[in-house]
Amino acid sequence: MRLHVSLYLVILFLFAALAPVTSVALQSDTTLTDAHIINLHRGYRFSLAPNDPVEKLLISGKLSHPEKGQKIKMNDTTEAVWEPIKADEEGWFKGQNLHGAYVWFTYNSPKEDIVLLEGMGHSIAFVNGEPRAGNQYQYKEEFESWEPRFDYSLLPIKLKKGRNDVLLNCNRGLVKVKLHPATAVMVNAKDATLPDLFVGEKIDSPGAVVLINASTKPLQGCTISGRAGDISIKAELPRLLPLATRKVRFDITGTAPEEKGDLPVTLKITKAGQEVASAEITLRVLTKDENQKHTFISHIDGSVQYYSIQPSMAKDADEPQALFLSLHGAGVKALNQTGSYYGKSWGHVVAPTNRRPYGFDWEDWGRIDALKVLDIVQEKLNIDPDRVYLTGHSMGGHGTWHLGATFPDKFAAIGPSAGWISFWSYLPGGKAQQTSKMDSMLLRAAQASNTFGLVENYKNLGVYILHGAEDKVVPVKQAHLMIEHLEKFHKDWDYHEEPGAGHWWDHSDEQGADCVDWAPLFDFYARHARTQTKMKRQVDFITANPGISSTCYWLSIYSQQNPLQLSKTSIRFDPGMQRFVGTTENVKTLMFDVSELAIEDTVSFDLDSVKIADVKIPADKKMWLSHNDDKWIVAQKPSVDEKGPHRYGTFKDAVNHNVLFVYGTKGSKSQKAWAQAKVRYDAERFWYQGNGSIEIISDKEFDAAATKDRNVVLYGNADTNAAWKILLADCPVVVRNGTVQIGERTIKGKDKACLFIYPRPDSDIASVGVVSGSGLVGMKLTDKRSYLAAGFAFPDLMVFSPQMLNGDSDGINVAGFFGLDWSLENGDFVWNE
Repeated sequence: MRLHVSLYLVILFLFAALAPVTSVALQSDTTLTDAHIINLHRGYRFSLAPNDPVEKLLISGKLSHPEKGQKIKMNDTTEAVWEPIKADEEGWFKGQNLHGAYVWFTYNSPKEDIVLLEGMGHSIAFVNGEPRAGNQYQYKEEFESWEPRFDYSLLPIKLKKGRNDVLLNCNRGLVKVKLHPATAVMVNAKDATLPDLFVGEKIDSPGAVVLINASTKPLQGCTISGRAGDISIKAELPRLLPLATRKVRFDITGTAPEEKGDLPVTLKITKAGQEVASAEITLRVLTKDENQKHTFISHIDGSVQYYSIQPSMAKDADEPQALFLSLHGAGVKALNQTGSYYGKSWGHVVAPTNRRPYGFDWEDWGRIDALKVLDIVQEKLNIDPDRVYLTGHSMGGHGTWHLGATFPDKFAAIGPSAGWISFWSYLPGGKAQQTSKMDSMLLRAAQASNTFGLVENYKNLGVYILHGAEDKVVPVKQAHLMIEHLEKFHKDWDYHEEPGAGHWWDHSDEQGADCVDWAPLFDFYARHARTQTKMKRQVDFITANPGISSTCYWLSIYSQQNPLQLSKTSIRFDPGMQRFVGTTENVKTLMFDVSELAIEDTVSFDLDSVKIADVKIPADKKMWLSHNDDKWIVAQKPSVDEKGPHRYGTFKDAVNHNVLFVYGTKGSKSQKAWAQAKVRYDAERFWYQGNGSIEIISDKEFDAAATKDRNVVLYGNADTNAAWKILLADCPVVVRNGTVQIGERTIKGKDKACLFIYPRPDSDIASVGVVSGSGLVGMKLTDKRSYLAAGFAFPDLMVFSPQMLNGDSDGINVAGFFGLDWSLENGDFVWNE
């Protein structure tokens, strides 16, 4: 179960309602109140091999309609039992037995129909066997004005005439299912991403709402438009798959009204000149000194994201300002985060969104967009680059620990409040048992989340830790664990433990919430400035993955000897001797950028007791060293065809670089149906979890030249997806119906699933991700794999069978990492023979 933290901050903000919905549709809503439940043993939170006999039966087509007392074997000694369950008066199913459970609903439809499914409290739904995105964060239907809302999960589904089966996987202890009538085209304005306008000023910013195609045909040729005064909204809309949703972008241009207030705008969807749907959104018109929202386009998927700013109160507009990057907690809006601070006289408080109030725990795609916001604000505002500070509360405190350890040269100091350290230190169950080589290999993919492994990177930062002594949500032990580590090496840290305080606290009458807007914390910041690169003599730096973090000041760890194991450096620059001296561990290639250092024509190196004298400095001031046969040698910059910070793997890195999903249209009827259902599910999942907007096309529509430098995720295998031969012709991994070929080795069977990432051959930066199977069972085995969720990590390549659903990593045939040249021969893999 995902354990998340909710903190509640008072601020007025509501999204608009779903539109259009007729009075007849409202009167015809249906809540499902009878179901069957089966509770499974909940295993380790991050297991890639769960004990899930229900899923095993589901993908094989052997899961039968449940009856009271019907049993399913868990293992040799344990069975799970289906039992009837009934909703309470408000339609909710509640109870401890809903943690780690499946709930099966049956709905008899008098006719073939298309409706909207609104499930609540579940992680995934299977509607007549097809996967649909869950809505695990909605556990109620009434929201305060200041709360983030989670009532935007409205998915079009097709009902058969007669019996329809809806199977939910639940982890939060409660669940509810409602069905709503649908019209062919709908706008879900409950989920809108909008910028603020400023009195009398011009705007040219993106916004977004959700478009729903509630029909069995693709939706294309639509436009969106709207106008209020001088403000105009317009865009050509992308093509949507049948029974699909997508968060669609539009442009907002014009000049804002001369008065503050709410500006309602009616959005109209038109096709061939005819209006087919409409909805109303509301734009806020503010003054520039108010807490505010700004939007931007994410390069991950082209989606519209936002960040908020509590502007500086500085009187001198020309004076460079400090920047306080504040990361919100779970279930908190970024706008509420900045609203928890009173304006500062010497800096701006800026909060990125993590893409959603829960998002990705400030890892993965939440981390990427947080850094994007940092770049945008530093370019947009007059920021002093040496006075950038990182802070956050709860999940945002974890984000502070994580980003601070991962990017230690970007900040002058960090200030985590009520922050948990890592998934393994915080969530129930602790770290997974490494009982085999396969277990160890799989955990290596998660090294970037190993905060304690990166802890010595805090040497570069001032650290102020804030925690409530009586915190029951994130126990104060988390702070104590980190202090035990800091005491061993750090000389510049402070800790305040507020007596009697819980998770969220505000004990003073000063404006701003004390647990984030803590005066001694900002005094600590005032005493710290980031060391300029030209002043930095000693660089101690650790990375788990150069594709995530490779550089600290003038030193870059470009590649590793053993992939995804910690790489460490401790190197000193001696300007008088024109020399770098130090030690390394698990480093293949280093880069020294001497452009800001006081170095003349040549420099010497003494690394791991290997001396290299009088090396001439190249024109670009970047010097490359490679570790070969236990010796360091001067080298050239590696080819972009090799692994490096620009493209390093693991599998989750496929969702980046304006990613494009491409589904196969070949193969059997069931394989083609799986590809469309799976690609739709993954796009839905990324929308729900990460406010995403992923373009989906078929293999027939794929055009390599028109998608240059975009990542591509292929759904299907070499026999079912025609884009395979275009993008993976030289790949040593080939999945076909009945086999998975890995170099000279062949894995036979129609039940194998395969996930891998490989360089896109026509790009220096882009990658190809593959979601594949050697047959329908193998394909369906990928449905529930959590590669779009935080806390799960996948290596470059993983082949697995339904045996893994016995909770046994023996069901994983092979897993590991390609070599630096993306070969199998130079890679690191574990095989289960």
